[in-house]
Amino acid sequence: MGVEIERKFLVNEAKWKKAKPKSGNKILQGYIVSSPETVVRIRVTGDKGVITIKGKTKGISRLEYEYFIPKEEAEEMLHEFCQKKIIKVRYELNIDGFVWEIDEFESTKAGLILAEIELSNENEGFSHPEWLDKEVTNLPEYYNVNMI
Repeated sequence: MGVEIERKFLVNEAKWKKAKPKSGNKILQGYIVSSPETVVRIRVTGDKGVITIKGKTKGISRLEYEYFIPKEEAEEMLHEFCQKKIIKVRYELNIDGFVWEIDEFESTKAGLILAEIELSNENEGFSHPEWLDKEVTNLPEYYNVNMI
């Protein structure tokens, strides 16, 4: 069983510019199912397609199953089943043994920058990079699925 334990933060743009890697990965994603109990997401990044199924969030945890699929099939599903899509660029930074994923949104919330960290348990401690701003983990308006 896959479990995602994630915390999410707004990013201070001025401080982020100093730490930002030179390149990121463009992501195009849409949602086939979007309910409080289940989310089914399709994503294309680079030459890969991914389908992800997520369960209801409890605290900061939820079930998550993710599978690679052919890019062409992912693109077809996005076209056929997802009226609205999110376009963003994702940057990854390894800090103190954790991978931070920082997303700069180009569509739906253009200009928004969010950082996410996945943890092994809900109480796990981690250092806070200087570019982190307000925590928005429990604010539904910052879930990608709600930004569409």
